[in-house]
Amino acid sequence: MGGNGGGGTNAEKRPNELLGSWFVRSGWSKGELARQVNRRARQLGANHISTDTSRVRRWLDGENPREPIPRILSELFSERFGCVVSIEDLGLRTARPAPSASGVDMPWTGPQTVALLSEFSRSDLMLARRGFLGTSLALSAGPALIEPMQRWLVPAPSSPRLPTPPEPQSAPAARARGRLSRPELDLLESTTVMFRQWDAQCGGGLRRKAVVGQLHEVTDLLQEPQPEATTRKLFKVAAELAELAGWMSYDVGLQPTAQKYFVLALHAAKEAGDRPLGSYILSSMSRQMIHLGRPDDALELIHLAQYGSRDCASPRTQAMLYAMEARAYANMGQPGKTKRAVRMAEDVFADAEDWDEPDPDWIRFFSEAELYGENSHAYRDLAYVAGRSPTYASLAEPLMRRAVELFAQDCEHQRSYALNLIGMASVHLLQREPEQSADYAGQAMRVAQKIRSERVNTRIRKTVDTAARDFGDLAEVVDLTDKLAAELPETAEAV
Repeated sequence: MGGNGGGGTNAEKRPNELLGSWFVRSGWSKGELARQVNRRARQLGANHISTDTSRVRRWLDGENPREPIPRILSELFSERFGCVVSIEDLGLRTARPAPSASGVDMPWTGPQTVALLSEFSRSDLMLARRGFLGTSLALSAGPALIEPMQRWLVPAPSSPRLPTPPEPQSAPAARARGRLSRPELDLLESTTVMFRQWDAQCGGGLRRKAVVGQLHEVTDLLQEPQPEATTRKLFKVAAELAELAGWMSYDVGLQPTAQKYFVLALHAAKEAGDRPLGSYILSSMSRQMIHLGRPDDALELIHLAQYGSRDCASPRTQAMLYAMEARAYANMGQPGKTKRAVRMAEDVFADAEDWDEPDPDWIRFFSEAELYGENSHAYRDLAYVAGRSPTYASLAEPLMRRAVELFAQDCEHQRSYALNLIGMASVHLLQREPEQSADYAGQAMRVAQKIRSERVNTRIRKTVDTAARDFGDLAEVVDLTDKLAAELPETAEAV
């Protein structure tokens, strides 16, 4: 029976109505489904599985197949319907009392974090065509988002993070085979650094699936018995990869998917015991909330990040958090608090060079150029909130100009260069200088063509639309509008 993927006997077996419903709607015959299961099993290396029509009939009658059959059926039905069809949706195991796929209030335990990371990354890889995974999720905001994230600060229980299965006496090599060597861990960490560099150079659209695939591989390693120190290191790698997958999803416009990855990343960072990394993940969530017009939520997330890492974050990390605090206050229309946070970011950043310990790779992006860029965007945002105030635009202009100058010399952060060129264009619009605005927007377009970032493209379109609305008769703006239609048509697909 095991070779056919069957389960144990069940005296009270009843027809599996959920599986039956999906099966009927699929239009497959029992033989077609059996053949697809066998084909997928061979791809997974499960050559012992040999399913036939009678076995499919037994599943429909209520028999519970053993793994990997439930996972294979989940994948096949998900691909058939273009949405995530979980194992529970198919009625193949009792639905656990975990949150729904759209929720962010998840258990803060190691094994469940691994399971959720594995399941979500697998679903993403299966349905990585734009909108498919995103449509099965919903964004959380307000207390529904903030309150679960506050549990990041609750001390973890002292019980073991991941249970170690008993080691068979006859097979000591099996356990050794699962253990990672130091060079293998180093390679995982250096691969994550490489992915981060690719994202900064090329945008989130070109390498997102590769990052998700690597994350899924790391969750597989976390399900193998490892020494405690290795497990913590793997959780750290998983947290960084999940944050990067979330960041890339945010960059290409998959907002619910991004939020889910950020939340899972925070859970993994907690398991790794890395509070500065957790604060960085919360800052990414904060940036997303600003983008989505929820500055109050953004500020709550930043304050949570600052409090949680108050005694362990480096000056560079603290400066980044102050800069994001300024962005949140600016979007809330609070100039006094915005200026104070900008000053704090500048003052703390000045201490970064004297910091004794090397910064982790995930914060090295926060350079002098990035500091100028964030603070200038805070003043630019404040100008918009204050009714296109020329006063705040004039505060933004010299900072933005310096950011553009520095990013022009930095070939590794092309997306940031494009975003600050657009920022400069928007500042000139606020100052009613459309010719200069058109020049910077044209430069941004040239950089945007080399990267894959829907966030960059959207900001260019908004800036050009604003220029066309306010100065539509100007020859430079007419040319810019024509160039936008030719060079950045709205057909880019996220990957």
